[in-house]
Amino acid sequence: MPRRFFRKFAVKRHKVSDSWLMRPFKSVMHEPRYWGIRRRTAVPAFATGLFIAWMPFPGHPIMAMLAALALRVNIPVALVTTFVSNPLTMYPMYYFAYELGRKILGRPSIAFDFELSLDWVTDKFLTIWQPLTLGCLILATVSGLVGYVALDLLWRASLQDYKQRKRDDRRRMEHGNDKR
Repeated sequence: MPRRFFRKFAVKRHKVSDSWLMRPFKSVMHEPRYWGIRRRTAVPAFATGLFIAWMPFPGHPIMAMLAALALRVNIPVALVTTFVSNPLTMYPMYYFAYELGRKILGRPSIAFDFELSLDWVTDKFLTIWQPLTLGCLILATVSGLVGYVALDLLWRASLQDYKQRKRDDRRRMEHGNDKR
C-alpha cells in the first residue's frame, strides 16, 4: 500500500531535472534512489521531511531537497512531507515547541504571537529564539523518529499482506486445477 500510495505523487525526473532550480544538481539527478519508490529511500525521506518541517526558519522545501541529496533518499517524498508545516499548522506547532523549550529551560512565560514578518523576527524572535529552537529540535527529532518507525512498520505490514494474498491466490489456483 505505501508504495502504491507514493507512486501517485511520483515525479518524472526528466521534468524536474530540466527546471532552472535543479540545473546545478543535474549531474546527480540520474541517481535512481532520488526518484524510486522503495522502502529504503522513501521511509528515511519521510522522516527527513518531518524533521525539517519543525525548523523555525523559511525554505523548508529547499532544505529538504538538499538533505535528500546528501542522504541519498527520495527527493519528492522529502519535499512533500515538509508541507506538514503550513500556514494553518505553523502557529500551533511553534507555540507547542516554544512552550516545551521554555519549560525545559525554566524560563518565564512571554506572550507568544507568531507572524511571518520581518518585524516579528527582529522584535519577538530575538526574545524567544532559545526556547523555540530547543523545542523545535526536540519535536523534530521525536516526530522524525516516530514517522520513520510508523511508516516502516506500515510498509512492512503492507508488504507482508501483499505476499500473503499472492500465496493465497496461488494456493487457490493450485487447488482449482487439482479438482479438474
